[in-house]
Amino acid sequence: MTLTKPCAAAIASLLIAACTRGPDFQADRISAAVRMLASDEFAGRAPASAGEQKTVTYLVNQMEAAGLTPGGELQPDGTRAWTQAVPLVRYETTGPVSVQVRAGRDALTWTQGEQVAIRPSQAGTDHVQLDGAPIVFVGYGVYAPERNWDDFKGMDLKGKVALMLVNDPDFETGEGDFGGKAMTYYGRWTYKYEEAARRGAAGALVIHETEPASYGWAIVNNSNTSAEFDVVRADPLAVHVPVEGWIQRDATVDLFKRAGLDFEMLKAEARKRAFTPVTLPAMRISVDLHVRRQPVRSSNVIGVLTGRKYPDEWLLYTAHWDHLGVVPGANGGDSIYNGAVDNGTGLAVLLEIARNFARTGRADRSVGFLFVTAEEQGLLGSEYYAGNPLYPLAKTVADINTDALRPLAPATDFSTRGNVPSELQDQIVQVGAQLGRSFTPDSNPAAGYFYRSDHFSFAKRGVPALSFTSGDNPRGSAPGAGDAWDKMFRAERYHQPGDEIGTDWRSDGLAADALMQYTLGRQLADSHAWPQWRQGAEFKAVRDATAAERE
Repeated sequence: MTLTKPCAAAIASLLIAACTRGPDFQADRISAAVRMLASDEFAGRAPASAGEQKTVTYLVNQMEAAGLTPGGELQPDGTRAWTQAVPLVRYETTGPVSVQVRAGRDALTWTQGEQVAIRPSQAGTDHVQLDGAPIVFVGYGVYAPERNWDDFKGMDLKGKVALMLVNDPDFETGEGDFGGKAMTYYGRWTYKYEEAARRGAAGALVIHETEPASYGWAIVNNSNTSAEFDVVRADPLAVHVPVEGWIQRDATVDLFKRAGLDFEMLKAEARKRAFTPVTLPAMRISVDLHVRRQPVRSSNVIGVLTGRKYPDEWLLYTAHWDHLGVVPGANGGDSIYNGAVDNGTGLAVLLEIARNFARTGRADRSVGFLFVTAEEQGLLGSEYYAGNPLYPLAKTVADINTDALRPLAPATDFSTRGNVPSELQDQIVQVGAQLGRSFTPDSNPAAGYFYRSDHFSFAKRGVPALSFTSGDNPRGSAPGAGDAWDKMFRAERYHQPGDEIGTDWRSDGLAADALMQYTLGRQLADSHAWPQWRQGAEFKAVRDATAAERE
């Protein structure tokens, strides 16, 4: 997409206005917001907790003070609330999780959190019990008819537990039918559970390996053995099997060996189109767990600025407000998962963008600032909004998402989660160039980050969407310092109590990131253009089907 002269002029005018009454991004204000939202007082911002109430109140107060108006649900008197109610169900395992495996003549016991991480069942029952279910290795668990790929080959999974490799068949070699190293949606664990449910399986266990998963076992354990949430579903079994979870690679290798099978050999076979499922001979698994189901309500929070010329056309900014809350720590250790980077940075930056939109005057289009719940539980808040939009998705020009920025010095570059096949991506590259920042492609497309943040809920429904990330090269640092910091964060702080504001914290880089996202959004909001998906993009057909609504 090439910027027209009016678009280029608009960017130039924004930069000139920064010296007068243009945008005014303040690092200290961003830092103060993160410190507040990531303080122990907010208790890790878990959905349906006292931390949620504090978070919602804080976000509303900040937006109201900035001059935004409520953009949530319509009230009986015709006004709008600040929130959109999100009906959820909280699932929590009560008591121990028993996992027994009969391996020939041997009896194995797998310990929750060590060999396996079994999620609280979201299949709609209070007691889950498998008694000697067969175990079937289904490779990567992919059914992709458009790629002529079927890992199941007609295998009946009813009453059986499917073992699945994480990521795509291309991951190991970087070549094949799934885009090489870049993960497709077929590589996501969420897809694998959904496919197992479509096939009526009794259970699905994803085999954990750190490199293809892109995170270690500690992340899997923390994210799956505490309370889980889901949106309210008429038929939970349509998307969930009774037993969902992960299994350690070493436990899998041992299991295969006891069955007389070679794990590495079968893993290599799974990379081939001709792979057929393998039932592990003389292997039976029994699982017993009790689940407490509690209907709860959480909230998305939205403030808006109504457009001057095209009030029925919407630009959305999104960031998730939730984190993991309080999880009892070992030996009395820190139990509060404060979520300073994930996603205190996104919240603070989005508030700063909202302030500057209000400061610089209403745009031609309406702009919404949507703070969504339950991202950590599977993008549930954005999924609920996208399935129940307050403003039509067909007339939503784009979603610009912010999630877990790097608190470092301003960078000479920037990136996005995944390499987005749309004109929106082209446009942000050109905006970056106007602001002196080059585009660095996602350095780890195999991790599938495009599918792991809230913009994906909009993208899969056709709305052009991207998730902005900080650059790899902070000014004054060695090349690649940002990427090195990110690797450290994921290894030591991500989804850990250590995600707090540290001594290495800086907010001037966050302010620069905010300015860039504001500039892109202001350009879109002051135009009448509609960015398109590129030819061949998997979401293009969905968007094209609503083209008449944008004429």
